[in-house]
Amino acid sequence: MAEELRPPPLTRRHFLATSAGAGFALAVRPISADTVIETAATGLVAGDVSIPVEDGEIPGYLARPEGEGPFPVVLVIQEIFGVHEHIKDICRRFAHEGYLAVAPELFHRQGDVSGLSDFDAILAIVRKVPDEQVMADLDATVAFAASEHGNVAQLGITGFCWGGRITWLYSAHSELVGAGVAWYGRVTGEASELHPRHPVDVAAELNAPVLGLYGGQDTGIPMAEVEKMQAALEAADSPSTFHIYPDAPHAFFADYRPSYREAAAADAWPRALAWFRDHGVG
Repeated sequence: MAEELRPPPLTRRHFLATSAGAGFALAVRPISADTVIETAATGLVAGDVSIPVEDGEIPGYLARPEGEGPFPVVLVIQEIFGVHEHIKDICRRFAHEGYLAVAPELFHRQGDVSGLSDFDAILAIVRKVPDEQVMADLDATVAFAASEHGNVAQLGITGFCWGGRITWLYSAHSELVGAGVAWYGRVTGEASELHPRHPVDVAAELNAPVLGLYGGQDTGIPMAEVEKMQAALEAADSPSTFHIYPDAPHAFFADYRPSYREAAAADAWPRALAWFRDHGVG
């Protein structure tokens, strides 16, 4: 059951003065205090949750409006830094838009990345997470959301970086997904035992339209790879598409990092909301 935590609203100045980055993964500190966004939980039911899965429970974070609902559901998929304060804040942003947003800790079995500062150590954990496990945990999270006043007949998924790739994959895996928004997630890659397929491999199998929000200056995801994915989508006659921010780098929506680009982020957020609503989610 969700813990009905309703912390008092905080101003940005109070938040930064008292937290000094509390709640953010160690690897992302110091945070960019001038741009970090903090969304209050006023009018919401929000807090840490335990999500039943096949072999026990995994932790997560849930935010939804007060009341009985049922509310349309958005799965919020983490970056490689886990479900830290930025991901929780995004859940609260969705909740203020009328959604039940839930972010499961998808690295839980392999390790806790929140206390790691070394990027290579984080990647060593992340690379051990099997796609099959992630798909099963997201299925379980959907069932959990349905038990927590969520309307999974209106199900969306969104994810950032590592979670952007998962957004594409889960939209091909689950027939319940109504729409997806992938933020700068890898679309190509080499097949491996734990990661046998990538978004470009499932472009023809998507059960729902996915919007890709990507930066033209993303050095980790060259535009040639995005163009390859777009071509695969077009060959499949898919309604999925990309919106490219030509001057934006990777992680342009991450307001706590130097990569943040306010103009691109300010355009992308309402674009994501409109994509969900235009496709029956919300």
